[in-house]
Amino acid sequence: MTNKTDFKKALDAYQAKRGRFRVVDVPDMQYLMVDGHGDPNTSPAFAEAVEALYPVAYKLKFASKRDLGRDYVVPPLEGLWWAEDMASFTVARDNSQWDWTLMLMVPDWINQTMFITAVEQARAKSQPARLDDVRLETLSEGRCVQTLHVGSFDDEADVLSQLHHEVIPGQGFRMVGTHHEIYLSDFRRVAPDKQRTILRQPVTTEAAPGG
Repeated sequence: MTNKTDFKKALDAYQAKRGRFRVVDVPDMQYLMVDGHGDPNTSPAFAEAVEALYPVAYKLKFASKRDLGRDYVVPPLEGLWWAEDMASFTVARDNSQWDWTLMLMVPDWINQTMFITAVEQARAKSQPARLDDVRLETLSEGRCVQTLHVGSFDDEADVLSQLHHEVIPGQGFRMVGTHHEIYLSDFRRVAPDKQRTILRQPVTTEAAPGG
């Protein structure tokens, strides 16, 4: 019987506690990715991105179990978020200004050939609208500060403000990279006040260029 790896439990990068801001050294990880822009609550592109990622992710999971004897739980949905004015995440909270990349992590033993095959299998079966936008890419984040937020996405602003303006500079870091969220709860099925989301921010101790 094949053992099934649950990366949400096995990897330290997926561990976080509410009210605790933890420094984590995140290893390079590869993801299925789809980019987009705009309010995730109203943008058709957001829903279409989710619909494109999961068929490919499950084709890869089944191929890994069948061909390699390595089974795993498909990890939770994740997202990178940014905007020209980062205050739109905290003070202004203007969802329409957000850019995003939705992601599903895949194990490092999944290669490009397996990915291409999985995309073609998904195309033959369900033909998601944004299937051609899905890519396989490695994300290098390195040192990060992260915490667990419990509640609605719209209630993240205070936690993010504390993370950005108190915790990170207070520990001698500055922000680099892109705000990262990991959706431990399926927001399509879990009530907003019970949603569990890891909020992650890559950091560095290096001075800003020209600083």
